[in-house]
Amino acid sequence: MIVRGEQNGGVVLVNQTDHSQLVGQLASHWGNEQFDTPRPYESVIRAAVYHDFGWLPYETTPASDPESGKPYGFLQVGLKGTQLKAYRWVVDWMNEIDPYSALIMCMHRTGLWRGRYGTIDYPTAFNFTNPPPDIAKFTDENERWQNEQKPKFDQDVLWTNYRLMQVWDLLGLYFCCQEVRNDYIEPVPVKYSNGGDRGARISMKAESRNRVVFSPYPFDVRPLKIQLRLKHLSGTAFDGDHAFRKAYYQANNEWMEFELN
Repeated sequence: MIVRGEQNGGVVLVNQTDHSQLVGQLASHWGNEQFDTPRPYESVIRAAVYHDFGWLPYETTPASDPESGKPYGFLQVGLKGTQLKAYRWVVDWMNEIDPYSALIMCMHRTGLWRGRYGTIDYPTAFNFTNPPPDIAKFTDENERWQNEQKPKFDQDVLWTNYRLMQVWDLLGLYFCCQEVRNDYIEPVPVKYSNGGDRGARISMKAESRNRVVFSPYPFDVRPLKIQLRLKHLSGTAFDGDHAFRKAYYQANNEWMEFELN
């Protein structure tokens, strides 16, 4: 759950699954004369669309802080044991559908606790040098599984796709966590080039609340229009989880459209 902010006396939330769908929209249109189109296309885009569906079980029963009454944000929930099980569940679910997608999703999840494996210089990644025991166990087990799967695929292509997944995830957070602003991501893969592509800096310039200019421009249509669902809850703090969930289920939904140029 992303707590986007407060507006008109209520809190604005973005489901992680809605963030995931937005990331999939960005990924599906990636590629032009300058930027290579993702490959294998369906598997990579499928991973982007569903990379955060490990949050689906939580979104059926979201919680609020018993002290403040405010909804928990994703950073307050993600280290709990039940959530770790859900992270593994979604990988196993996807592995039955598309093993390549599952591998990228699993690498993405463990990479969030490994500083995105050093693939992103900016924005600065979290790096848990001394993670709690349950996180360390989860990460080690999933990386062992990844090492069993990786030899089945081209390593240079796989790691380029992992890097692309990090870029798309960060772009998703750029749109989901707050109002758009001037920012950048670096480095961004440009070509599948046997691991030799250092990448480029992509800058985002906010021209309005709904319009962002990218430089260089990485998408296949110009302009690209993407949509994000926001949930507007009545109130900002709640008297227990029941009251919060009632407001969450009754929330007004707004589809916010962004134009990318």
